[in-house]
Amino acid sequence: MGRHGWNSGARRWRLTALLGVGVAALALIVALVNTLPGGGGTAGTTRDGDKVHGTPGTPPDKTEPYVGWGFTHTQYSADEGSGAATERVESLLAKDAGMPQDQAIMGWGADNPEPVKGRYDFGALDRRVDFMRKSGGTPVITLCCSPDWMKGGKAGVDNTNWSQAALETAPTPDHYQDYADLAATVAKRYPDVRHFIVWNEFKGFWNNAKGRWDYEGYTELYNLVYKALKAVNKDIMVGGPYLVMDSFDPRQTENASTTLKGDWGVLDQRVVDAFDYWNTHKAGADFVVVDGSSYTNDDDLLPDEFAATQKLTYVSEWIRKQTHDLPLWWAEYYVEPADGNDRRDGWTEEHRVAVQATGMIALVEGGADSGFYWNPEDEKGGDCPGCLWTTTDSGDGGQELPMYDLVSRFGKAFPPGTTYETVSVAKDDVPNVRVLASARTILVVNTLDRAISAQVDGKRFDMQPYEVKWLIR
Repeated sequence: MGRHGWNSGARRWRLTALLGVGVAALALIVALVNTLPGGGGTAGTTRDGDKVHGTPGTPPDKTEPYVGWGFTHTQYSADEGSGAATERVESLLAKDAGMPQDQAIMGWGADNPEPVKGRYDFGALDRRVDFMRKSGGTPVITLCCSPDWMKGGKAGVDNTNWSQAALETAPTPDHYQDYADLAATVAKRYPDVRHFIVWNEFKGFWNNAKGRWDYEGYTELYNLVYKALKAVNKDIMVGGPYLVMDSFDPRQTENASTTLKGDWGVLDQRVVDAFDYWNTHKAGADFVVVDGSSYTNDDDLLPDEFAATQKLTYVSEWIRKQTHDLPLWWAEYYVEPADGNDRRDGWTEEHRVAVQATGMIALVEGGADSGFYWNPEDEKGGDCPGCLWTTTDSGDGGQELPMYDLVSRFGKAFPPGTTYETVSVAKDDVPNVRVLASARTILVVNTLDRAISAQVDGKRFDMQPYEVKWLIR
C-alpha cells in the first residue's frame, strides 16, 4: 500500500572499455562466459548465495514471535548517502537499540536476488542487512518479490523488469518450490534474521476469472516457504498472510461483509474469505500479519480521521479471535489517505503525528503487539512529510523528525507484553483526547485543532493543537 518503488543502489557490472587489437573478440568471450545456455547473463552473480554474509548479530537465546514497534525500509533509506548523514541515523537508531526494521528481498531498495536459477546477487540486500546490524535493529525480512524467471519473464542480470506490474507478479505454481528454496537461501545467508513475513499484500494472487483472491495459490506458496524456513532453523519465526484489510462505505452491499462492520465502514468479504482459507489451511504460523488503513477504499475517513482508527481495533480483535490469539503484526498501517502518486502530504506534521499516535493506540487496544511504520523517505532533500528522518543525501541529513520521536518512544514505552492500565480522564475531556497507559507511562493525544486544558490520571495540564504528550507516572 505504501510507496512501493525500487531503487537498486547496487554496483552494476559493466564491461570496461578495452583498447587494442581483439576488442570485439574479447568482448564476445566475456559475454559467453557470463551467459548460461538459455539462462541469461550471470555477470556479477555468485553460486554461493547461502554463504553467511558479514558478521551476524547474536540472536536472543529464545526467539519470540513478536518484535514490537518499528519501521520498514522503502525505496530510499539511510543505508546510502552522505557518510555523516547515514552515521547520524545509525547513531539515532542505536540509541533505541532493538527497534525492529523490515526489508523486502527484491524491490524497495533491494536488487533481484536470483537473476538466474542458482546464481545470486545479494549486494543491495547485504547493504540493508548490514545497516540493520550496525544500528542495532531487530532484523525482519519480507519474502517479496520474485525473480523474473519464476513468473514467466526472462532470466539474466540485465533482464529484470522493474515495472510495478512485473514486480507485483507472483511466481507461477511450477516455481513455488523454487521460491521456497530462495527463501531458505536467504535464511542461511543471514542466520541472525529470525523473523520472516511471506509475500506482500497477495500481490499477483488475484483470480480474474473468479473475481476473488487466489488464496489457494498463496497458501500453497506460504506452506512451502514455511516448511523450507523451518528446515533451515526450527527457531525461525514465520508469518502471513499480509492481506490488506480493505473496507467500504458502510452503505455498500456488493462484496461487503454482512457482519464485520462499524461506523468506520464494512470489511471486504473477499478479504475475509482469503484470510479464512489461509488460516484454515496453513501449515503453521508463529504470528499473523496483515496491513490496512483506517479509511475506506474511497479514501473516506469515517466518521472522522480520529474515530476512523477504531477500524484498526475492530479488525485486530477479529483476527486475534480467528487465530486463537496468535501474536498479531501490522506490516503497514495508514491513517492518512494518499494522493495519486501515493504521497501523504495533505496534513500538517502535528496533525499527521496526532492521528498516527491515535492509530497506534487503536492497534494496541485491539491486541496487536508488533507493527511497522512505512517510512516514506525521499532520495534527495526538501520537505519529507511523514518521514522518520531527513534525507541522507547531504552531510546535514539524517536529522530526527517528529514521526521518529513518536514511533521510537511508542516502541520503548509499550513493548510486547506490556500490561495496560485504565486511567481517569475528566468527563469533559473524554471526547477530545486519546489515552494509552502502562504502569510507568501515559500517552495522551489532543484530537482537536485548538489548545485545550486536559485532566488525565488526576493531573491537569495544557495541550497545544494536535499535541502528543508523554507523561511519566
